[in-house]
Amino acid sequence: MHRAISHVRRGEDARPSSDTVLLAQDKRHLRRKRLRLGGGEEVLVDLPEPVMLAHGDRLVLEDGRLVEIIAEEEELYEVVPRDALHLAEIAWHLGNRHFQAQIEPERILIRRDHVIRTMLEGLGATVREAVEPFQPVHGAYHAHGHAHDGHGGHDHD
Repeated sequence: MHRAISHVRRGEDARPSSDTVLLAQDKRHLRRKRLRLGGGEEVLVDLPEPVMLAHGDRLVLEDGRLVEIIAEEEELYEVVPRDALHLAEIAWHLGNRHFQAQIEPERILIRRDHVIRTMLEGLGATVREAVEPFQPVHGAYHAHGHAHDGHGGHDHD
C-alpha cells in the first residue's frame, strides 16, 4: 500500500493528478487514515500533522504521484439573506453558536439542522434545501495550521 506523505494546495503544483478521492467535509481533516481512491487503490495518509484539505487540494504519494481531493456533495441548507447587512447578522448568529458555515457574497451554506433552520427563518432569512459540496470557513487556528480541536468532529483515524 502506498503512503501519502504530504499535501499541496490547489494550484501549487502543475503536474496532473494520477487519481482522485471523494471526501465529505468532515472527512477532509486528516493526519493518519486509510483511503480508497477513485480508481480502487488504497493509500495510507500519513502526514506529520493534521491538515484540513479543501476541494482541489492534492495528496502527494511517496512515489511522487498526486491524488486530487474532490469535495463530496452533502445535504445542506442554503441561507439567503435580504441584503449584505442581514448576511453579516446571520453569519454572526451562526458563529456565536460555533456552527460551521460556508459564507459567500449572497448566501450562506450550512449543514441541515432543523433547530438552526427555525432560528434563521425567525431572523427573516430564506432557507432552502441544497445538495452540493461544502467548504466552511475555518477559524483562525486552522488558518495558521494549528490543530485546535475545541469544536466539531475531526477525523484522526
